[in-house]
Amino acid sequence: MLRNHLQPALLTVTSIVVGTVGWSGYALLLPVALAFPILWSLALTRWVAALVSAGYFLAASRGLPQGVAAFYASDLWPGLLLWLCASASFVTVHTVLWTKCSDRRPFRYLLAAALMAIPPMGVTGWAHPVTAAGILFPGWGWWGLVATTAGLMGLATRMWPAVAIAFTGFWLWSAANWTEPKLPEDWRGVDLELGSSLGRNTSIQRHRDLIATVKDLASGNVRNVVLPESALGFWTPTVERLWAKALQGTNISVISGAATIDATGYDNVLVTISADGGRVLYRERVPVPGSMWQPWRSWLGTSGGARAHFFANPVATVGDRQVAPLICYEQLVLWTVLQSMAYDPDLIIAVGNGWWTKDTSIVAIQRASAVAWAKLFAKPLVLSFNT
Repeated sequence: MLRNHLQPALLTVTSIVVGTVGWSGYALLLPVALAFPILWSLALTRWVAALVSAGYFLAASRGLPQGVAAFYASDLWPGLLLWLCASASFVTVHTVLWTKCSDRRPFRYLLAAALMAIPPMGVTGWAHPVTAAGILFPGWGWWGLVATTAGLMGLATRMWPAVAIAFTGFWLWSAANWTEPKLPEDWRGVDLELGSSLGRNTSIQRHRDLIATVKDLASGNVRNVVLPESALGFWTPTVERLWAKALQGTNISVISGAATIDATGYDNVLVTISADGGRVLYRERVPVPGSMWQPWRSWLGTSGGARAHFFANPVATVGDRQVAPLICYEQLVLWTVLQSMAYDPDLIIAVGNGWWTKDTSIVAIQRASAVAWAKLFAKPLVLSFNT
């Protein structure tokens, strides 16, 4: 009787620790998240599986309430509501697919992991344990993803101690030989600390300051400079002409975040600019649900919000290279990364505008996720964030 009461509490508390540590923003700690399927499979009832799932996911996304409050300049209640709503798909999937039958459990977990990796559930499928593949099996590519997925199934069986020991061995070996993803010699990513003014202050002086920053960095072999999400504000012909004129006499290409707007809404984009002019390079596939992507507006016949281009432009061309662009939220979900990697790009560009995440680990988690995927597929990585 005591065991039946104590085990749910222990599993729930442990799941909270796993979510907190695994998603702390340190790439080498991502494998801690692999303990989740163990805890899920040890649950004695469906309700305990629900508690374990909720504890893990809510802990992993613990920065959301505070971040939303900062974004909307409001109290914590909207953030708490969004936090709970975001966890609903993860908890529902893992609760419904839990089973008492130990023989079926690994296959049920595989199905749950797959559902949280692809739309529609995958739209809120962050904190996915398979992200740790890049830490355990750097350079293995798709085989590393397969090995991690098979291991996750094994962790949901009675053989989980053996699988956990094997994973730990790979983890320790990787940590002992760890190196950060390479940065291409002719690329530079710019990190800014301009807070909420980035993208909102669209004065000529702000553009001149950014242009000066780019020119200061673009020396020697640097030919491509990446600026954070939203750096240019709205992308207009005037902005294009200003930047193209400023880059005259150089061979610099700037890849920067911006937004294009029309009567029905806007696109969160990356643009590329050189002395020859500029163009939209990439349209975000998955804007942040709720705050940016608001599909209910079209259902209600109203306009506004960011458009989601779910399966469009997984790669883009910059010069003679194919790049995989990931804007902000896209670094946290699986299918955007995997769709891009299917095209075998030459490098990954990860940008974000995380001014609203102050005093949270959200930007660090985004960076850690991008690092993990870059390591798994042995791709150079260019990072650019504003805080």
